[in-house]
Amino acid sequence: MSFFAVRKNELGGLCDDDMADKRDYYEVLGVSKGASEDELKKAYRKLAKQYHPDLHPGDAQAEAKFKEANEAYEILSDSEKRARYDQFGHAGVDPNFGGGGGFGGFDMGDLDLGDIFGSFFGGGFGGGGFGGGARRNGPQQGESLRANVTVTFEEAAFGCEKQINLTRSESCPECRGSGCEAGTTAETCPDCRGTGAVRIQRGAGGFAFTSTAPCNRCRSTGKIIHSPCKECGGAGSVRKTKRITVNIPAGIDDGQAVSLRGQGNAGRNGGPSGDLIVGVRILPHDQFRREGTTVLYEHKVSFTQATLGAQLEIPTIDGKVKYDLPAGTQTGTTFRLRGKGIPALHGRGRGDQYVTVRVTVPTGLTAEQKQALHAFAQAMGEEKPSEEGKSIFGKGKKKK
Repeated sequence: MSFFAVRKNELGGLCDDDMADKRDYYEVLGVSKGASEDELKKAYRKLAKQYHPDLHPGDAQAEAKFKEANEAYEILSDSEKRARYDQFGHAGVDPNFGGGGGFGGFDMGDLDLGDIFGSFFGGGFGGGGFGGGARRNGPQQGESLRANVTVTFEEAAFGCEKQINLTRSESCPECRGSGCEAGTTAETCPDCRGTGAVRIQRGAGGFAFTSTAPCNRCRSTGKIIHSPCKECGGAGSVRKTKRITVNIPAGIDDGQAVSLRGQGNAGRNGGPSGDLIVGVRILPHDQFRREGTTVLYEHKVSFTQATLGAQLEIPTIDGKVKYDLPAGTQTGTTFRLRGKGIPALHGRGRGDQYVTVRVTVPTGLTAEQKQALHAFAQAMGEEKPSEEGKSIFGKGKKKK
């Protein structure tokens, strides 16, 4: 372990050993080191779809894999961060390491390497390339919001539009997010000089260390507003309720979600708005069941229809279709209606519908009907003429 890692570890921070368990980002996404942007995006989308928390509620392992894929893609999709990662590994892009400065085991956001090297070399490194900490008042993306919609079986199959009422923070229309009254501007905080953080110098073991802390004077915003906007009170954002149209894609399944980019809470300091994640719940159908793109249905037929064959009218999500039932069909027999299932989500083609035949046994027969069935049983060799008290439906009372 390096001297710097030891010193940082003594101060309660991270060291190189803390990153040993992190997997290589290329390995996480399953791509080679020279993978193109398209390859990275394709690999990430596959993993995100596979492990999305909305598809695995309560599954901590799936959530961890989803976060791991997010982290890997965030770094490798950024050319600057990817270059630092390729050169320094995880230490080069860790936010606690000087914003990705590349010194493993040493947090350049908390400690000023300029001061440390100055202690050794007379300040030759001060002010150039080391320390300073990350700006706390930079653009920040707004929080993502969640909502839920309920759709019917058919709406999920073919897609639909749903309206939801959403309360969110939006950029103040009066001050356009600045937080200042019209005609005024904010003052750069003199304590932190607009960074949102102040430096605190400490001594330890004969060395001078500079750490950073949130600026109390400006509350880490980097600016002081003397004339706050009357509409938002200087916050730069206001709460509003909006009616949002959500396009539910054809083929969506129960528990899946639709993401609406930029429909979440407003960002801060010029940052983008968050997203709106809409979870989808599908109402159960009184006839159909669904397994992916497959529709399952049970159709009841009479004993006569199953024996002699018949032309059936089978309900589907497209309407009724005709099907010729072969003579002698047994109960439990399943046949397929091609292309009558659920459309593939964001893809081409449709699944199939599988129809299971259930033969019903008649009840409440009249004497004439029973006599006809006895004759049928005799013709089939199931009942002898002297055994009129028996039938294919069970034993009856014998005549005295």
